[in-house]
Amino acid sequence: MSAQLLDGEALAKRIKEGLKKEIEGFKAKGKELKLIAVQVGENAASRVYVNQQKKACEEMNIKYELKELAAVTTEKELLDFIENLNNDSSVTGIILQMPLPKEIDPKNIQVKISPKKDVEGLNPYNMGLLVYGKHVVAPCTAMGAVELLKSSGVELKGKEVVIIGHSEIVGKPILLLMLQSLTESPTPTVCHIATKDTSAHTKKADIVFVAVGKAGLVKAEMLKPGSIVIDIGINRVPVLDADGARIIDEKTGKPKMKTVGDVETEKAKEVCSMISPVPGGVGPLTVTMLIKNTVECAKWQE
Repeated sequence: MSAQLLDGEALAKRIKEGLKKEIEGFKAKGKELKLIAVQVGENAASRVYVNQQKKACEEMNIKYELKELAAVTTEKELLDFIENLNNDSSVTGIILQMPLPKEIDPKNIQVKISPKKDVEGLNPYNMGLLVYGKHVVAPCTAMGAVELLKSSGVELKGKEVVIIGHSEIVGKPILLLMLQSLTESPTPTVCHIATKDTSAHTKKADIVFVAVGKAGLVKAEMLKPGSIVIDIGINRVPVLDADGARIIDEKTGKPKMKTVGDVETEKAKEVCSMISPVPGGVGPLTVTMLIKNTVECAKWQE
């Protein structure tokens, strides 16, 4: 048996087609959607995500602006800057780029972002609505992972779900998204760094989400035959030859690298029925959910 690959690129394209129509509806009423990204200091990894955001917004006819603040910006100055964006009626959504300088507590800033402009779904008010099952927006990667699972067509009612990782931006919101329906929800279990035997849980799971950031964490023997695996991890690892030695790039003189998830995909494909590839699975949906949240914020503000 070889697992079906869940195509995040194709799903993202279908979702964006629907969002384009909604954005066109706003434009017909004279409303332009604008997403503001706030970055404090320079960070190469953040720059990659910024470029993805900008490209996606341009594709969807959403105005995108990156506000770059100096690395010496204080927490109070950043809070004041956010408050000005909250009060600017032309701004639809605000996204805070990570990481921030160590002197600034990200949670203090997330609290300050207006819930109606919180396109990342991290404001405590929006997290609270997620608990109540009445959310407008939710963390983008978590939403993308759940949408990819739903695209499989599997009935979730009563299924055993294991979520590996309990971060505020992925693991915890996936748990809450799994529990949205009073009568149709699966039965979720969360595993984390303190879990004594993760394998004991995954071997019984019909569905496994993993978002840890550790290549090869989930092995084929940990999975139940016929299960569905949603791999959210993103890791850069060296490319190896048949003898296990690193392959060197002739142009740069450095080891060649590739992007992999948290699952040993090739072996896992022989056990599970469906699996999300890395790249090409949850990744394309993360930015798509950011666009979706921007549209939802625009509707909320109306």
